[in-house]
Amino acid sequence: MAKTSEMQQNPILYDADEKPAFPLAFGLGLQIAILISAGVVLTPAIVVTAGGGTEDFKEWAVFVAVVICGLTTILQAVRIGYIGAGYILAMGTSGAFIAICVTAIAKGGAEMLGTLVAISALFQFAIATKLSLLRRILTPTVAGTVIMLIPVTVMPILFSLLESVTVDTTTLVAPLCAITTLAVTIAVAFKASGNLRLWAPVIGVAIGSLIGGYFGIYKTELVINAAWFGIPEASWPGLDLSFGPIFWSLLPGFIIVTLVGATETIGDSVAIQRVSWREPRAIDFRAVQGAVAADGVGNLLSGLAVTVPNTTYSTSVAVVELTGVAARRVGIVLGIILLVAAFCPKLIAVILAIPDPVVAAFATILISMLFVLGMKIIVEDSLDYKKGLIAGISFWLGVGFQNGAIFPEHIPGFLSGILDNGMTAGAIAAITMTLFLEVTEPRRKKIQLPFTMSELPKIRTFLNDFASSSGWGNAMCHRLDAVAEETMLSLLQHQKDENKTNYNRQLLLTAKRERGQAILEFIAATDEKNLEDRMALIGEKPHDGHADREISLRLLRHLASSVSHQQYNDADIVTIRVDAVIS
Repeated sequence: MAKTSEMQQNPILYDADEKPAFPLAFGLGLQIAILISAGVVLTPAIVVTAGGGTEDFKEWAVFVAVVICGLTTILQAVRIGYIGAGYILAMGTSGAFIAICVTAIAKGGAEMLGTLVAISALFQFAIATKLSLLRRILTPTVAGTVIMLIPVTVMPILFSLLESVTVDTTTLVAPLCAITTLAVTIAVAFKASGNLRLWAPVIGVAIGSLIGGYFGIYKTELVINAAWFGIPEASWPGLDLSFGPIFWSLLPGFIIVTLVGATETIGDSVAIQRVSWREPRAIDFRAVQGAVAADGVGNLLSGLAVTVPNTTYSTSVAVVELTGVAARRVGIVLGIILLVAAFCPKLIAVILAIPDPVVAAFATILISMLFVLGMKIIVEDSLDYKKGLIAGISFWLGVGFQNGAIFPEHIPGFLSGILDNGMTAGAIAAITMTLFLEVTEPRRKKIQLPFTMSELPKIRTFLNDFASSSGWGNAMCHRLDAVAEETMLSLLQHQKDENKTNYNRQLLLTAKRERGQAILEFIAATDEKNLEDRMALIGEKPHDGHADREISLRLLRHLASSVSHQQYNDADIVTIRVDAVIS
């Protein structure tokens, strides 16, 4: 699903901490459920159909996928411990996994799919736990390139469904249904405004299905025969624990797509925070970690239950942005609605009965938006020559490997299963080049010491040496000294008992020169107050008796050209850019 990056249009009526009346929460939850239902149901249906799975397995995969999406949507809203974002984040089946899951079913059956999804989910927990350490590898350039490659791997599968019609009828029915679905969806998306634009895919699919029903290709009997309440008769397929060659050849692809899914979740969890509060707040990366962890729970359950993994859908972000209702209660209601729908086979059958050409047209629009999203992520990451090379080379390598055009006869057998997937090949290239740049760039100067103000003299000596080696004079040395002191004061000022709370805590300070600036990075244990938020508030509120704290923040804002404070469960990371001063 495409990520929302537009400016907030409506004022916040209910922020994340507030509780709207139940009828309002139910109405918004139902709207989001309708908007995402096609994606939730059709993605596993597409995967099973394209992979050659049975109808029984399709019913099972769809049923458990909807259940898991409901449970994890509730988990995202309520946040249990470190798991969950604490915001309205709709969970749905992931389109990024379509190609690799189809391959898993085709080569190893449903059992192989379950095992691969479950094992790869463990890497998502690792990402959530160590997100602060991976920020230099899972860069926006890497994520954007991989997202752009998703359509390259998925579109051939979707195009194969365009001509898929199960009944004898005129040869023009399939293209008529597909073209109508595509045209109506695009027209509504282009010309509608406000909430109506969100309904563009639903309207397009509905009209395409009506045309299919007129010509007899809408599977009406599937809806008629489905019960109103119950569970599928199909049983759990089980897991393949043999860990043979097929498993090892496909596992790297699943891990890489898991990284992509985590990147999508990170983007959505950042976006929902931006539209959920009346007053702008700095992004809380602890909530981002919680969102990724909840995504990992969903993927682990998807593997154990044997279905397609899930991810966050940006639809909920768009609805919050348009309606101004960001209350967590809406997320809880949304999850409950999905759970109820899972046990109503007739509702699920209405979606499963949609003709394949309509499904293909619908999915083509959504997958195409992923390509645009990937480009947008790359461009917004301060695109330069090096990042452009990484994105361009990785993308076209992925396209080449996907189409078997890059020396297929010279690729060893154990690598062919990995490189046959363009997204996997492109991701490996992007990550390799990013690591190369990280390893070969000028070394950052760094110092590690206890996180107390008593260590400030050592920090001053470190920064003076750094300034001297960079060719800067006394004026820059004094400015860096002041920045370090004010940053330390600002991070430590809320601790009432410094000797107790600082026991065994360490500070890692790194410094490097880049384009006429000094970039300082303070990495320490987490503080509950965000430095960016506190800087934004000074001057907007009257003094509250903490004038010394306000002075530190004002000085820091004056001395630095930019301050970024990322809070994680295991660390605070404050990155400060200081323009060079000519002595």
